[in-house]
Amino acid sequence: MSKKIYFTLTGTNYYHGMDFLKEGMKVKLIKEPDNPYDAEAIRVEMEPLQKIGYVANSTKTVIGESWSAGRMYDRIGKKADAVVKLVTESGVLCKVCKKSVRN
Repeated sequence: MSKKIYFTLTGTNYYHGMDFLKEGMKVKLIKEPDNPYDAEAIRVEMEPLQKIGYVANSTKTVIGESWSAGRMYDRIGKKADAVVKLVTESGVLCKVCKKSVRN
């Protein structure tokens, strides 16, 4: 049985902010292996806005016990589905959909 994977959505201020995000909204995760800043970068997109941020990959941006991009990189394929679970002032917590998690 696969473990539930929660992650922190970060970098939203560089794109569309986070005021529009609500619990239950669906997002797409897309690996960016050619990202010049982080080889384990995972972009977060939402229709129709496209890029809304990234999966946090730093101890400074990960909320609580949520997974970093590096920790979950090999547990998902090139793309994955996720859902917004909690929106707070300190960040957005999301959960990777079970069907997108590799065992």
